[in-house]
Amino acid sequence: MQTTSDLPRKVVRLREILSDFERVAVAFSGGVDSALLLAAATEALGAERVLAVTAHSELTPQVEQERAAELAQRLGVRHEVVTLDVLDDPEIAANRPDRCYHCKGVIFTALRERARAVGIANLVHGANRDDTSDFRPGMRAAEELGVRAPLLEAGLTKADVREVSRQMGLPTWDLPSMACLASRVPYDVPLTVAVLARVEAAEAAVRAALGTAPGAVPGTPQLRVRDHYPLARIEVPETELARLVEPEVRCEVVRRLEAVGYRYVALDLGGFRSGSMNETIEAASLRSSDTEEA
Repeated sequence: MQTTSDLPRKVVRLREILSDFERVAVAFSGGVDSALLLAAATEALGAERVLAVTAHSELTPQVEQERAAELAQRLGVRHEVVTLDVLDDPEIAANRPDRCYHCKGVIFTALRERARAVGIANLVHGANRDDTSDFRPGMRAAEELGVRAPLLEAGLTKADVREVSRQMGLPTWDLPSMACLASRVPYDVPLTVAVLARVEAAEAAVRAALGTAPGAVPGTPQLRVRDHYPLARIEVPETELARLVEPEVRCEVVRRLEAVGYRYVALDLGGFRSGSMNETIEAASLRSSDTEEA
């Protein structure tokens, strides 16, 4: 059983792992995990031996790009941005359940090439131990390409990452978990620039509605708008469900989402859960097992 006293040991192990690199490039999205990884690498090696490298594509919200640039500057680390047209890859655009495997393969290959162009052989990414409990085919792509995950190797969970980030004074410590825009689209629905732009606009619209509501608490709420076009399915933490059905908030959310192009707006009473689109894979697997047993 994990205890609070385990955390210092994990942090020491993380620094040991990073100190073994002569120089390292960090696949840097600007999110909670990669921010801690970049900060820890900078502490272990010095900023001059670390490169933050960010992939910019149709799958990445603009706000993440801006945050990544600000954080890299704050940490004093050189920051490179690699622009990719990932939808040119038919395996990614098809949006099958293994999409993330193909997407991470394209992204990590490009980031590794950029790092090697400036003389850095090693690329690391910010997966943590909790990522092993969900369906994440992108992890396999990282392993095949030799992209290591120091947070995972050190045994850090998401809660650990947030606590260490808080202790280090990183502004990302309480940032909501982020994911690529494709994670809002049901599997086997083809990805297009228009679909991804609609999802990004929808989430911005809901955040705006929550932020302007009476009594709103400052900050960015954790939410997803799952795109079942023309229906928008909103996921927020269970603690936020009641606020979304308050008359003024509800009407504002509906108005803004209709302006984006949705005809129907639904609130998922199950609340926010990371990777909820993967539930359809699990359900299909169970149906297949039941059929085989029958």
